[in-house]
Amino acid sequence: MTIRALARLVLFVAVICTPAYSADLILDNAPTKVLFSPKGGCAAAIVSEIRSAKSQILVQAYSFTSVPIAKALVDAHKRGVKIEVILDKSQRAEKYTSATFLANSGIPTYIDGHHALAHDKVMILDRAVVITGSFNFTRAAEESNAENIIFLRSEELTELYEANWRRHKGHSEPYEARN
Repeated sequence: MTIRALARLVLFVAVICTPAYSADLILDNAPTKVLFSPKGGCAAAIVSEIRSAKSQILVQAYSFTSVPIAKALVDAHKRGVKIEVILDKSQRAEKYTSATFLANSGIPTYIDGHHALAHDKVMILDRAVVITGSFNFTRAAEESNAENIIFLRSEELTELYEANWRRHKGHSEPYEARN
């Protein structure tokens, strides 16, 4: 995707940014889906995408407390999808976090404490789809907050996001699961 196409996409998202709106469009041959919350079906769309993954899911998340998304990742892991998760250091201190659930389920989970905030909200699926946007993987993001999420189907973009994911994994520490 070119810089011009990405700029058009950002402009498009800004223009149509209303709650519970979704749209499918094609930009430079990259099929794209955009969803907005509250109650725009973002979590359900993420779960659906996770269920269709065949080989790999890489996750970067600032806040991750969504039970449906965490369960979908564990289910994918059980069916043989390789999953790795990088979370912000705040997840160590949270009362409830998916970090413990994922790590206790055998999913490699890491903490990125290298930055003031590891504020990413990204999933990379099967080296073909990037899910990103302001949408935190939380119940509040789905039910209360004004958030957005975009699904990008582009091998070129997934390569960029995966390279960035690997840079962050390089300075992250394994999460020690609690019981």
